[in-house]
Order: sequence, then C-alpha cells, then structure tokens
Amino acid sequence: MRKSTQGFTLIELVVVITILGILAAFAVPRFMSLDGAARIAALQGLSGSVRSASSLAHAGALADGTNPASISMDGTAVALTFNYPSAAGIVTALQDTTGFTVATAAGVTTFSRTGGSNSANCSFTYTQAAAAGSSPAVSVPVTTGC
Repeated sequence: MRKSTQGFTLIELVVVITILGILAAFAVPRFMSLDGAARIAALQGLSGSVRSASSLAHAGALADGTNPASISMDGTAVALTFNYPSAAGIVTALQDTTGFTVATAAGVTTFSRTGGSNSANCSFTYTQAAAAGSSPAVSVPVTTGC
C-alpha cells in the first residue's frame, strides 16, 4: 500500500518565490512614484474645493441680497469682500485643510501641500475679489515640487 503525502516540493516553492520576486521587481518602482501623484491629486482636489466654496458663498450672498459683510456657512461666519469670500474667509469656508500649509497676506491666500520635496512648488493661490463685479482668482496649481 502506498502512502499519500500532502504538501509542496522544494522545487515548487523555489519556483513560486522566484516568480514573486520577478513580479515585485517590476511592481515596486511603479508604486514608488505614487506618492507624488497623490500629492498632486490632493492639491488639485483642494483647488476645486476652493472654487466650489467661493461659488457657494457668492450664491449665499446674492440670495441674501443686501451685500452682506459675512454669511453663515454650516453655522460658521465667512467674511466676504464684494460678495465673495475674503482671503481669510475662504479658509473659514473650507471644512478641512489637513495636509496643507495655509498663509494669508494682502488679500492672497496660499495653499501649499506639505510633505513634498519643495512645498512652495506644490501650491496654488486664492486672490480675493478686487472690486465690485469682479470675481476672485484661483491660480492653476504649481506641481513641479510635489
């Protein structure tokens, strides 16, 4: 009577480990560059959120109809300039800026993504409206340092 054994032979195990090693050699370099792509995507996502928050605040100000100095968004007062969020007001209008450094000066708010090789080259700016009838400007994100 012959006894049946279960398990893998040494050669089968070596072949499987070799195949996994070859696959890992090709896959690891592709995953290494994903962190920069993730920072760029986060930057572009926040840029879109800033545009949306600005439009939403503007719509609220127009609905109020009295040229208010601020409006309430989710129970938080957002400062307005010419019916659009001011440079400081846009930060208040956003709910979360985790992962970004926010600096406001002279009507301009700069959002810089933290964690890149050069956060100044992974950023965009929001410039508040300069006059009645004008709208704020959101710059195209700079992604060379992400």
